[in-house]
Amino acid sequence: MTGVRQVREVEGDTSRARDREILRLALPAFVALAAEPLYVLADTAIVGHLGTRPLGGLGVAATVLTAVFGVFNFLAYGTTATVARRVGAGNPRGAAEHGVAGLWLALGLGLLLTVIGLLLAGPIVAVMGASARVAPYARTYLRISVLGAPFVLLALAGTGYMRGLQDTRTPLVIAVAANVLNLGLEVALVYGFHLGIAGSAWGTVAAQIGAALAYLAIVRHNVHRSGASARPNRANLRSAAVIGAQLTVRTGTLLLTFTAAAAIASRLGDVEIAAHQIAWQLWWFLALCLDAIAIAGQAIVGRSLGAVDAAGARASSRRMLQWGLVVGVVLGVVVLAGEPLLTIVFTQDSAVRHELGRVLIAVALMQPLGAIVFVLDGVLIGAGDTRYLAWAMVAATACFFPLALGVLATSAGLVALWGALFVFMFARLAGMWARYRTDQWLVTGSAAP
Repeated sequence: MTGVRQVREVEGDTSRARDREILRLALPAFVALAAEPLYVLADTAIVGHLGTRPLGGLGVAATVLTAVFGVFNFLAYGTTATVARRVGAGNPRGAAEHGVAGLWLALGLGLLLTVIGLLLAGPIVAVMGASARVAPYARTYLRISVLGAPFVLLALAGTGYMRGLQDTRTPLVIAVAANVLNLGLEVALVYGFHLGIAGSAWGTVAAQIGAALAYLAIVRHNVHRSGASARPNRANLRSAAVIGAQLTVRTGTLLLTFTAAAAIASRLGDVEIAAHQIAWQLWWFLALCLDAIAIAGQAIVGRSLGAVDAAGARASSRRMLQWGLVVGVVLGVVVLAGEPLLTIVFTQDSAVRHELGRVLIAVALMQPLGAIVFVLDGVLIGAGDTRYLAWAMVAATACFFPLALGVLATSAGLVALWGALFVFMFARLAGMWARYRTDQWLVTGSAAP
């Protein structure tokens, strides 16, 4: 009996240690993720006082920028996994050099994005359907904001580097500092210097530059300390580009699915698109809560596999799945319990409230499912299994579109559309769970598969 008790005590200590590590990484990551939308919220609050037309212009430009920058999240995710492997393998020089490669890739892509944005700002605004009164403001904001693209992407790569080093607190500090700087500069430029929507854009760009410089200083320090090279390495750049391309397919198809859902909701009717927009924003916020555990998964699994500890990677991922399921159930219950209040807070239209109440039930039921999906996504990204993830996402998207088009053709309604989104998430779960149950993703060593 004594031996059994000792084994149980050791297992309990190990579980508690894993819990502490997950919380150490996930909690700061969650706050940092929640701070990301504050750039746009600050712009919205400040520009909103300038009038309807500037606010409309901001809405058009911010929608474009959010979608474009969202595609480049692979700079954070891919860098996290690769750096974490090298940390686990006890190779700080290799970790620093891959961080450098991520920054060089981010700089190149950011400069290209700036050039494209400056050349195509007018046509992009036109495609977005901005009216003649709103379009000038949208073009102004977009042309100034794309100047910050290199710095936004550098900050993404820097965030991934710090997460790979098992540090999510530093990105949190930088995110909070950048948002405070952004708010102060915007108030001064818009109200003090009366620069209008241009002042709002310049304030955001300046804050983005500050965040990028902070990450560059950290990487520069680590490069010197580890004896690494700050020059671009062709092999590391190629590796980062390949992972980036695969994650772009994953993210691009995800954005395509939700963009298509919004387009179909708008064709179902004005009430439906209004209710869908509220439900989607709530779902997205809850997804940020759950994604914090996925970020911990990227860092922990990558480090464990780099340390040739496949058993530890499996055990940690299992624990994170348990955490994710618990959090998902809690969030689902909160949405169900808060449904009457949420409908009142978000809209005064009785028809929209009625439709939203029905859809929020679907949002609540999707939380436990989404929790498992997000954690598995983080685990497989941490393992470097990005090629499989790309194809799994394509397959899930292929399951969604026939159902969504059927909803549109039959006018089945918004609840049916969210049913199609539920099938999409279940297809993602099926694809990733099939992979997770095998040992194919448990490739150890400093190099990802």
